[in-house]
Order: sequence, then C-alpha cells, then structure tokens
Amino acid sequence: MVKIVESFAPDQKIIFAPDKNLGAYINKKIGRDMVLWDGSCIVHEIFSEQKIIQLKERYPEALVIAHPECEDHVLRHADFIGSTTGLLKYTKDNPAKAFIVATESGILYQMQKQSPEKMFIPAPPENNCACNDCPYMKLNTLEKVYLCMKNEVPEVIIPKHLQQAALQPLKRMLEISKQHGL
Repeated sequence: MVKIVESFAPDQKIIFAPDKNLGAYINKKIGRDMVLWDGSCIVHEIFSEQKIIQLKERYPEALVIAHPECEDHVLRHADFIGSTTGLLKYTKDNPAKAFIVATESGILYQMQKQSPEKMFIPAPPENNCACNDCPYMKLNTLEKVYLCMKNEVPEVIIPKHLQQAALQPLKRMLEISKQHGL
C-alpha cells in the first residue's frame, strides 16, 4: 500500500479508504497528508496498550508484531509492522521464540503451523473478552462462498458508467503493484 501511495505526486491530494488507522500509519511512514475516511476494523481498535506492556514484562523475549491497521498507541510498541503475509514471513524467518500478535486471532493457527516450536501470544483487548475475532469475517464461510459462486447470487448490479469509472483506478493500482513486485 505504501508503494501505491508513493506512486502519486507528493502534492496530489488523496482520499484514503477504507481504514483510517492504516492511512494514518502510511501518512506517518512517508510524510503524506492524506484525507482519511473515518472507517476502521473493530478488531484492530480493541487492543489494550497497558495489557501489551504487561505481556512484554511477563515475556521480555517476545517480539510484538502488528498489522498497520492497529491504532498508533499499539504500533509504538511493535517490533515489526506488516501485512498478514508479512507477519507470517517475519515470524517464520525471525529466530525469536515468542511473539505477541496484535491482529485478528485467525492468523495464530497459520503461525503455529509454520513454526510449531515458537509461542504466539494474542495481544489482549481492552474488554474482558479473551478473543480478537472479527464477527463480520466469521460470517463468511467456505459453504457461503461456494453457494455464491455456484448460484451466482446475490447479484450486485452496477451501472456500466460506474463499472468503467471504477475499473480505471483498479487497473492503475494493479499496474503499480506489478511495477513494484507486490
């Protein structure tokens, strides 16, 4: 995402969506001043800075890793910030034996599968729930995807002029991604 934003001229105004925390991370990282859409992922906004600090005291050898969609108070404690693929690769390649993971808990299974000798500790939320699961992501199932593809429903109808207008930025983003090997 950083490479895509960097592909625009520095004086080019950008409205960044859908995640304000990701946009703020990019703004900070590359010095942009994008207009941020006021949207976010509920999972990435529930992490407790105080509880992460307490976990670091309990497991001083553990590295904190986080998705850039987390709020800044969480990212300040991160040893590594990256995409899902980036987090998986980092934990696999890094010699550390313990990681505090600030993102949706579904990634922990993949991390454990790749590195069974390592410990993966979910970053705790502010609330008293021990879960970091997105209830919206859990609505998607393989069966629902299969049925959508099989029956081609629900159908979303978009007027041709909007399809053509929306296709241009998608093509541009894919072109930029290809140029940067993303």
